[in-house]
Amino acid sequence: MGDEGSVGYTLDEALGAIGFGRFQLIVLAYAGLGWVAEAMEMMLLSFVGPAMKPEWGLSASQESMISTVAFGGMLVGAYSWGRVSDAYGRKKGFLGASILTTLAGFSCAFAPNYISLLILRCLVGAGLSCAHVFTSWFLEFVPIPNRGAWMVVFSTFWTFGTIMEASLAWWIMPRYGWRWLLGLSAVPSLVLLLFFRLVPESPRYLSTQGRLAEAQRILDRGAALSRKELPVGLLVSDHIKTKTNDDNNESLESKTRTSQRSSSSVFMLLSSKLIRTTLLLWFLYFANMFAYYGIILLTSQLSTAQTDCGSGSPKSHSETDIKDSSLYVNVFITSLAELPGLGLAAILLDRVGRKISMVIMLVSGFVLLLPLIVHQNEVITTGSLFGSRMFISASFIIVLIYAPEVYPTNLRTTGVGIATAIGRTGGMVCPLIVVGMKSGCHQTVPVIVFEVTILLCGLSVVILPFETKGKELTDTIDLPVQVK
Repeated sequence: MGDEGSVGYTLDEALGAIGFGRFQLIVLAYAGLGWVAEAMEMMLLSFVGPAMKPEWGLSASQESMISTVAFGGMLVGAYSWGRVSDAYGRKKGFLGASILTTLAGFSCAFAPNYISLLILRCLVGAGLSCAHVFTSWFLEFVPIPNRGAWMVVFSTFWTFGTIMEASLAWWIMPRYGWRWLLGLSAVPSLVLLLFFRLVPESPRYLSTQGRLAEAQRILDRGAALSRKELPVGLLVSDHIKTKTNDDNNESLESKTRTSQRSSSSVFMLLSSKLIRTTLLLWFLYFANMFAYYGIILLTSQLSTAQTDCGSGSPKSHSETDIKDSSLYVNVFITSLAELPGLGLAAILLDRVGRKISMVIMLVSGFVLLLPLIVHQNEVITTGSLFGSRMFISASFIIVLIYAPEVYPTNLRTTGVGIATAIGRTGGMVCPLIVVGMKSGCHQTVPVIVFEVTILLCGLSVVILPFETKGKELTDTIDLPVQVK
């Protein structure tokens, strides 16, 4: 709370007074549903490609293209939704994205041919790429204490989405086929639209726009909902507390709008204060996404390879991929791997910091993926994939938490959006490597590529200049204390 002579309080003081209560739980549930929607749409790529290949007579490259075009749409959409959200508000961003994902997602179930499906999956990807806006939106409601732990809790929604999709595929695919799976996987995006009006705009975004009265009303509702009291006075800038009301508030709003116009440029990401962080984050997003989706695709490809390459009497492709439950079991088991990884991240984040936590996860994932450089039996293969996915997914989650913490509010979703778009190129490349591997029954080269990527990712974390543990979110270009 402000001291006795103060006439106002900052947003961080307001969030600290409210604490993490019913208000934030509503935001958590809605933002989490956004991540469930993306996770389900992305995880179905592990199932629909192998199912469609025999039905439509697709080649290995055509099968991999189903995943690649989705990541291509994400590449464009991630930047676009970030710009929209910084310019017009977080809610405008995920409203447009949810509409696009819902319409294109349901339409995929009725795609008459391969080309139309590719177009629709590209549009779905463009809509899904707004998931990083949900991350920034939720982050801007969370008080500083235990912020890392709550962000990890938020990240579990992604894991629940992958588990739900694996379970849904296990039930739907053998009985009803891939079209039903595509249609049902779009339901979470529809639910986002139905509940859109019930959630608030980010008060931190509104504050940077000089719309302090609107931000104040949201905080008042949040305090009432959580049954807490706000500090005495009115909401003011996080960086300037005034002792008079109208004149100084008007001046403050003018300064805020000027700051917004000057610092929202993409070129600010490459300013002297941000360029090192920005370039390293771009690589971390690329490398983590490449390794994470690579491990997911390895799970489905190595599951079928156990039969196709390791048996003297292979089954038909259709029977192996759709009727054999080993594919669904292995994907389901490795999806569960993300839960202990997230638990470990929650324990470490607010204790040792973001950077050390990432290094621990990457080194562990590197070691556990090593056995797959050569062909292993099914037990060792599943165990290695389980362990490596546990740690690489946790590393990826920490990167997703770190990036919006290090960027200022009026640049946050644009900065994270560009990093996400660059990361999507990693998702575009990995299907070409992993799916192509299966046609020749080779896995050594792809696994070595993933290992080298993970190693370089760890080295990049070491030279990141900023640690964000326990730091306030910034609204200007001033950044957290540099790590020495």
